[in-house]
Amino acid sequence: MQLSESVAMVTGGASGLGEATIRRLHEGGGRVAICDLPQSKGEALAAELGERAIFCPTDVTSEAAVQDAVSSTVGRFGSVNTLVNCAGIGMAGRTVSRQGPFPLDVFAKTIEINLIGTFNCIRLAAAAMVNNPPNDETERGVIVNTASVAAFDGQIGQVAYSASKAGVVGMTLPIARDLASMGIRVCTIAPGTFDTPMLGLAPEEMRQALAAQIPFPKRLGRPSEFGALACHIIENVMLNGETIRLDGAIRMAPK
Repeated sequence: MQLSESVAMVTGGASGLGEATIRRLHEGGGRVAICDLPQSKGEALAAELGERAIFCPTDVTSEAAVQDAVSSTVGRFGSVNTLVNCAGIGMAGRTVSRQGPFPLDVFAKTIEINLIGTFNCIRLAAAAMVNNPPNDETERGVIVNTASVAAFDGQIGQVAYSASKAGVVGMTLPIARDLASMGIRVCTIAPGTFDTPMLGLAPEEMRQALAAQIPFPKRLGRPSEFGALACHIIENVMLNGETIRLDGAIRMAPK
């Protein structure tokens, strides 16, 4: 699919990896729906980008909210043929610590947003994509998910986050197979350590230590590099059912 032909919903689209993807898609001539929480800067970003962008206040765990976002995108641009799932949270804590067992509600919330929220967006966006006329490659849509290297190399304290992201990796191939007959592709990106707003809250000493662990390049990943890969997946019709690590060859140590 050409970027200029894309009508893309991007969850978590108002900041970090999502914002970088929105900007890259928009630069390529695509139309974009910034799907993020009401209190995000999504409205300001849409105003900055102009008529080929809209803001859809979205809670990815809500069926009604995501369906509204799909309907708003179709209503504004006539269709939706691209979904990039970037919304997510990170909750740290050991299975058992001095404070006791890891809070079950925190574990459940992480799974609800990162895994169930991703699937919620996939199923509702895909239901709209099946109505699209196929392009020259008989393609009707593309879905790009965000996992993490923590899905494979989960560190101490990452049990909830790793479980949620491993779930995203695990459902990538079966969803790609489910949707193949409808002409919809599905891939997942597993980023390493990226310079996102979440990591921006960390002390500089910690940021430098994280960057030093990356074999090459010895720096934090740039959100624009994630956006570039997401857009390549959208454009390369042979990429399907795959999870791609984007991590500078890092393999995370236990801690």
